[in-house]
Amino acid sequence: MRDQIPPPAFAARATSVGGSPVREILALTERPGVISFAGGLPAPELFDTRGLQAAYDAAFTAAPRRALQYSTTEGAPELREAVAARVAARGLPTGPDDLLVTTGSQQALTLITATLVEPGDVVLVENPTYLAALQCFGLAGARVVAVPCDEQGILPDALAELVLRERPKLLYTIPTFQNPTGRTLPAARRAAVAETAARLGLWLVEDDPYGELRYEGTDVPWVAAHPGAADRTALLGSFSKIMAPGLRLGWLRAPAALRRAAVVAKQAADLHTSTVDQLAAAHYLAASDLDAHVGRIRDAYRERRDALLSGLPGALPPGSEWNRPEGGMFVWASLPEGHDATALLKSAVAGDVAFVPGAPFFGADPDPRTLRLSFTTHTPAEIAEGLRRLAAAAAV
Repeated sequence: MRDQIPPPAFAARATSVGGSPVREILALTERPGVISFAGGLPAPELFDTRGLQAAYDAAFTAAPRRALQYSTTEGAPELREAVAARVAARGLPTGPDDLLVTTGSQQALTLITATLVEPGDVVLVENPTYLAALQCFGLAGARVVAVPCDEQGILPDALAELVLRERPKLLYTIPTFQNPTGRTLPAARRAAVAETAARLGLWLVEDDPYGELRYEGTDVPWVAAHPGAADRTALLGSFSKIMAPGLRLGWLRAPAALRRAAVVAKQAADLHTSTVDQLAAAHYLAASDLDAHVGRIRDAYRERRDALLSGLPGALPPGSEWNRPEGGMFVWASLPEGHDATALLKSAVAGDVAFVPGAPFFGADPDPRTLRLSFTTHTPAEIAEGLRRLAAAAAV
């Protein structure tokens, strides 16, 4: 056989963006006996398995051929109607035609990025921010610029200064129970972000996978609901945290022109989201009380958050600090000066407990002392045992 010429090289974006450290840590913690605070996973024992099974049965009983057939890119009308009603009930007038059903809200972010971002465009993000968003923008060839934040989130004056200096295409934000920090942007700052976007010309991408998981305090209106934001905000929502992540169902609410462009991008990606999953979700929303189910999730997660917070003083080195999120799935902590969370993780995994170091979540100036702890997938008793193991690892 003659010498063969190798195939052409991968695209630069395929080799310039690394894999997710969170996924790598989760792989390390799959062995039995590990108590993991690493993953941002819903508690599987809280899934409404009977209700969802009944919803799938109803989808096949009512229209089996439709359930197994191709469907429209925009999404099943009955599911869009149900989502629109839920969004409107939370204070943002929305109709079915304002929505695009996506294969998880992660796809919604990918579609918006494909629609708006060209190589070299500047994208603003909170610092730190959702790791998969950094991957998404990196694959698009964007130049990611981190907006200065404090314990409440984006600093509006710093945002305005960056917009004037960098001329970004969009700002990506998770203003409610943010991943990884759990913090929530106050209403006044949300209004300031919307005003800055309108005054200086900026797209807003508001990601809200955790907004219904509030354990205390009062709800804060979406950024999308503020004056000036209506014609420039893509709002991303998900059923992963309140129904089940395996459904891979999310939604995108966006201005008409942006939504139409996202529809074309979705046609190129997967034609449409799974028909049977959409119809089952629509049947579930019609037949079950999702709000009551979310209430049960909140009660369980509130107890687990409190168990984590009460045990942290004895688990982390003296001088460590952490926040108290009003909802969501994460507590953000910082070790004392001179400590490194990645080094602590090695000892922790050896002791059958895990968390996620915070450094990979930063768009700039990573802080090696930081760590993210998720409290959702373990009972209070398991959390107490995990913190005992973490204390032993920290003492090594």
